[in-house]
Amino acid sequence: MATELPPQRRAPPVGGPATGRGPNLPARMRDAHGRSVKLVSMSQGAKGVRFAELFRESNETRVSVVLDLDGGTKQDITTGIGFLDHMLTLMAFHGCLDAGIKAEGDLHVDDHHTAEDVGIVLGRALREALAESEPIERFGDAAVPMDEALVLAALDFSGRGMLFFDHQFRREKLGELSTECIREFLRAFAAHAGMTLHVRVLAGANDHHIAEAIFKAVGLALHRATRRTDRPGSTSTKGTID
Repeated sequence: MATELPPQRRAPPVGGPATGRGPNLPARMRDAHGRSVKLVSMSQGAKGVRFAELFRESNETRVSVVLDLDGGTKQDITTGIGFLDHMLTLMAFHGCLDAGIKAEGDLHVDDHHTAEDVGIVLGRALREALAESEPIERFGDAAVPMDEALVLAALDFSGRGMLFFDHQFRREKLGELSTECIREFLRAFAAHAGMTLHVRVLAGANDHHIAEAIFKAVGLALHRATRRTDRPGSTSTKGTID
């Protein structure tokens, strides 16, 4: 069944005034330690660039995402959860994505809302960046080792957002990230990007290694699935993706 997405708001250009329906978002936000962080600058408007810039605010979080699918040299990620920042940086780097992600959440409660909402906004940004793209490969997969860990990620931009992931971590937390929030992030990301995502942990004893392999594998699969293809017409025999 196709995933119905709620309306989304565009973020203003970095360092400039708000545009469209987006609120006034400062060029800088504060990280968990009160330090000023600058949103990463992307090549918005350049010919052929698949770009999205979104902002979402609720009573629990404020999340801004700037995404360029054809970069890969810039990752500027601050969510207030150090281990999540590390994982998202790995995913963007191996996915050859330029990504600016800034989040302020109710971490005094716990990390669930921030991890989930980052997944929501990042998924929507990915979907928007692909909306005007030339045809893409659509399918992508990767098997990634990290020392003793081995993870397979396979995805399909089917228009139907679903996650299939059954791994149970041994540790409750990795750094300040609850391991259960890895599933919550992936679920929100897949649902709002409109992709079917399978993640299988084939081997591993160290939870840190397993988590790294998961995010690297998802990043590589994203890169392969979002490459432009010379194939004419639709990537589905139905003639449409939904």
